[in-house]
Amino acid sequence: MSHLLRRTTTSFSPISHLRLLYTSPAAADSVNRTGLYGFHHLKSAKGFQRFVDDAIERAGELVNYVGTMPEGDEIIRAMDEISDTVCSVVDSAELCRNTHPDREFVDEANKAAVRMGEYLHFLNTNHILYKAVVKAEQGGKLFAEAKRAASYLRLDFEKGGIHLSDEKSNRVNKLNVDIAYLYQAYNENIAIDPGYVDVYPATSIPSRLQHLGEPVYRPVPGIGTRGGNKQKGYRISTNPDSLSSIMQWAPDAEVRKLIYIKGNSVPRANLDVLDKLIAFRHELAQLIGFRSYAEFSILPNMAAASEVVESFLLEMSEVVRPNAHEEFEKIRNFKRKHTGQGLVDLEPWDETYFTRIMKSSTYNFQSSVVASYFPLTQCIEGLKFLIESLFRITFHRIPCAPGESWHPNVIKLMLHHSEEGDLGFLYLDLYSRKGKYPGCAHFAIKGGRRISEAEYQLPIVALVCNFSETHDLSTARLNHWEVETLFHEFGHALHSLLSRTEYQHFSGTRVALDLAETPSNLFEYFAMDYRVLKTFAKHYSTGETIPQKLVESMQGSKKMFAATELQRQVFYAIMDQRLFGEQSSQPRDTISMVSDLRRQFTSGKHVEGMPWHIRFPHLLNYGGGYYSYLYAKCFSASIWQKLFQEDPLSPDAGTALRTKFLLHGGAKDPVDILHDLVGDGIVKRCNGGVVPDITALCEELELRPQSSAIKATPWFAPSCGGGSSGCSCWWRFAFSALIISASGPTVRKSHELWIHNWIINVSSSVWICEDIKFRSLDVWI
Repeated sequence: MSHLLRRTTTSFSPISHLRLLYTSPAAADSVNRTGLYGFHHLKSAKGFQRFVDDAIERAGELVNYVGTMPEGDEIIRAMDEISDTVCSVVDSAELCRNTHPDREFVDEANKAAVRMGEYLHFLNTNHILYKAVVKAEQGGKLFAEAKRAASYLRLDFEKGGIHLSDEKSNRVNKLNVDIAYLYQAYNENIAIDPGYVDVYPATSIPSRLQHLGEPVYRPVPGIGTRGGNKQKGYRISTNPDSLSSIMQWAPDAEVRKLIYIKGNSVPRANLDVLDKLIAFRHELAQLIGFRSYAEFSILPNMAAASEVVESFLLEMSEVVRPNAHEEFEKIRNFKRKHTGQGLVDLEPWDETYFTRIMKSSTYNFQSSVVASYFPLTQCIEGLKFLIESLFRITFHRIPCAPGESWHPNVIKLMLHHSEEGDLGFLYLDLYSRKGKYPGCAHFAIKGGRRISEAEYQLPIVALVCNFSETHDLSTARLNHWEVETLFHEFGHALHSLLSRTEYQHFSGTRVALDLAETPSNLFEYFAMDYRVLKTFAKHYSTGETIPQKLVESMQGSKKMFAATELQRQVFYAIMDQRLFGEQSSQPRDTISMVSDLRRQFTSGKHVEGMPWHIRFPHLLNYGGGYYSYLYAKCFSASIWQKLFQEDPLSPDAGTALRTKFLLHGGAKDPVDILHDLVGDGIVKRCNGGVVPDITALCEELELRPQSSAIKATPWFAPSCGGGSSGCSCWWRFAFSALIISASGPTVRKSHELWIHNWIINVSSSVWICEDIKFRSLDVWI
């Protein structure tokens, strides 16, 4: 088996004596025991201390070497080596603190993250490194990927304020620290105050939902307590999971109303946190030279400018509005017929409940029946078959070396090509357990990069999910949305595993924010296509292949209220843009602002004065970037339609996807990647930026496009300005990691795609999550 990390002499001398931080499987065999994830330091929890020490020492040697101002290509390679060394510790600590069942390992991982955060601050503010990058960029002797890396390294330094006066630079650093504390406070407030409602009588809660609450009792009115007569009820937490379940399954409208309003009104403390976050981000952006934080976030991406994003979102809003309004009317009419009340309106707490009933009655299937065709083991086999069909690549299960795994349920897979050899390694940690990160996410452990002409550092990633565990893991079965989640995450993993970039700076998912979710969204299509599903979806007891009619019902159910869901996503993106857009001189009432946007851009009703956005973590994680989900929806629809709709198992289409998209990671301009893959029509130039063509998505969802509100030119036409797209990253993990990691596993970085828009190359691929859509959001507005 190939070494996962092979250190050899490269083009500049400091690399020739690199310490081996990673133990390859062959080396592990010789010593019989390796450490966590294959890092020999991590044979015990205390090993994190030495792991940090050695990383800082090695990075320091490289910093000193860069300070001698070698040739430009050596500067960039040394910078990438520093990043790789730092990432090894940061990414390992991040995965450990979110998944390891041993508290000692979690504590040591938290300490490692704090120490690395402090060191990262030193790197981010190092003027010698900055000057070296500027020299390399201006030297004019770099090949294309190195030049691209130099440009983005310089930009990231400058987005941290390193080029400013000492006074302004110090203020930028202080703001970053304050913002990190606000992130922590926002998430802590959600964890501490999820809210609850006492519901009486107990019969108001269906038996299938009673596990969500704790029994409570109150005196029976008019009887007193002398005889012990008390009325039983349930105290229901209004955390997102409980809220979603109640909205779907509770038939009592008053119960839904109580829990909906409470769940969307806590924690009130986050109103002040959010106001400060908006103000601090705005000040930060203006100090660095941007009009707004939204502009600050968007510049490195394909959109390039706030105006471009705004135009795209307004066009999407107009396109989806007629269909969304029709769907709203259908739901309201159904409620009137169902309740026998001809004039009753559709309330916000009604939508999820009645859409579930409408889907079930229209397509006549139950989720338990669907799940019987999706044993988890078969789903994994289905993914293996799909990857082999598309890419002629195989996944082989291989044993973990002693000490390498963090839980007995973890599976290790090796990605292999018959001619190219081993391509990378994937850990699967798929079952829920106490203390584990509660969502589904793609964690990077090692990014791919060129070591020498003959050797390549293979990527290592982990997929973490929380599927329900059974006593016999071989009998675990998935609901179909969980199958979609698994395929979504696999799309991210393949992006990481199949990229082949010179620098880990651009490895895999380390791409422009508004491109990152495209592969994962694309792979959801495979999870809905009968031609793919029939290859693995077999009944757990009879072995019967899933019926085509059942798949058609699943497809119809998913599309039944697609316009409403798309409109909701447009609203979220517009809200994100307006909250972090240009600010007035007077403080804004965000409750009123969000309510006004809700009325303007959605078809349903809204509860006045309800601050639901105080429990919307994407305002932290995106900050001007939520629009990227809609970009990915459009791009993936176009790619599916052009390449895979005719034959989803086509090796030719798979080869094109691999060689023209996945292979390049963030090393190539994303506009060129998309055009090379699909051809004309997938993107349009607009006011110096790029917007997706929405035609394929409109056709898929049966929307009726309006005359375009965007003044667009073909993708190849000269642009009128704006920034180029690409990875907006380097070491901007800094204090956000330092503060949040210190909070421990009880306050997770829930659904964090990016803490700042800056940190892709230290931990962005750590936090590529299926919850970009935040599946419970449909009950939050």
